[in-house]
Amino acid sequence: MAVAAGMVQLAVGLAGLGGFALGRCGPLVLAPLLCILGFSIYREAALVCSDHWGMAALAIVLLVILSQHLHYFLRLSVFSVCKRLSQCARNVTFFYLYVSCVLSAPALPLLSGKSIAAGVAGGLSSSISSVAVYVVAARLLKAPVPPAHACNRGLCVDGLGSVLSGLMGAPVGLCSSVPNACVIGLSQSGSRSTVQLAGVLLLILGVSPQLAQMLCSVPLAIHGAVLGVTYTLAVATGITYFQHADVDSGRNIFNIGFTVFMSLALPRWFRLHSSFIQTGVPSVDVFLQALLTLPVFFVGVLAFLLEHTVSGTLPERGLVRHEGTKKILSLADQQQGYSHSPNAVYDPPPLVMKVLDLSGLRTVPFCACRSPPVEEVVVTVPEMSSLLPDKDAGSNFYFSFLYLTSGLLFINFIMFTSGTVLY
Repeated sequence: MAVAAGMVQLAVGLAGLGGFALGRCGPLVLAPLLCILGFSIYREAALVCSDHWGMAALAIVLLVILSQHLHYFLRLSVFSVCKRLSQCARNVTFFYLYVSCVLSAPALPLLSGKSIAAGVAGGLSSSISSVAVYVVAARLLKAPVPPAHACNRGLCVDGLGSVLSGLMGAPVGLCSSVPNACVIGLSQSGSRSTVQLAGVLLLILGVSPQLAQMLCSVPLAIHGAVLGVTYTLAVATGITYFQHADVDSGRNIFNIGFTVFMSLALPRWFRLHSSFIQTGVPSVDVFLQALLTLPVFFVGVLAFLLEHTVSGTLPERGLVRHEGTKKILSLADQQQGYSHSPNAVYDPPPLVMKVLDLSGLRTVPFCACRSPPVEEVVVTVPEMSSLLPDKDAGSNFYFSFLYLTSGLLFINFIMFTSGTVLY
């Protein structure tokens, strides 16, 4: 299943579908998507916290105090340390499975029709949620929305990670983590070095069964507390996008209400009636059942379709047309006041850029992952910049009149010698 999900993520990234869709998502698409992405985990968070409600409540209180009330005094928040340990505990569990599978009995994964169908559904939903996580991280760090090529590169890396995890025996694939993005927003640590260091530590922990066993002993209530605190930021980030659209418009009220309600009601109904889908093909049944029980898939599809099919003005939809390029942009990006270019923020390291610029990788399928070439803008002087004369207006007018008169006299002389007169 993980291999199939990774192949879908890789295909979406290489084809450029992730960046293409994000470039056409306005505030009324991102707002319900982020809200449902945060609300979709509340059942699982409550179930994990029920392992020990006292410990979960204490952890939540400490996380709120340390991250909100004492963040001006504590440079190294205990919240980030606990979150890193919790994330390591979840990831090291899978790394321990990797090591045990590789050292004991290395073999190719067993691919069946049902597992491939479930993997394809998981790959589609994880592609949608990963793009939403990119938006959440950028919004919390007050950075520009990721451009298309950055989103495509992220999906490709997620796909490669899922394929490798499936080949090494992991039961699930990989996608961008909502808690990690929200922790980045709380700590305001958006450095790539932090993420790279965390990846190196996970690789070291993955080959140490003793450390994996120690981290796996972290109580489930701590995991539930971290989920309960971090996913609230995803919901709040989605709510902030409503301010950029006309929330009093009947069009927007219907689109938001219909999208959110159906994204919560339909997956719940399909979970309760799992035998409703019976097409006669088991793999198709598994694919539809897995896809229709995912709220993220419903909210992404419904919000995108309603936004582009129900008529509405650009200000009503939270969009604006750029005067120079005539491109339609989101008001959320315009009002944020970014001081950096998106390409400068999201360009990969120089070594990766050199690899992507190789002659053999400049065409499909790697063109969607490359940064677009910088267009040269030629600044021209308009014909009439002002109706009021400046200090050099007299001399400029004199030379212009002289050049025009000389040109007309020369043309008349040539035409007179040939037997015609201009005037």
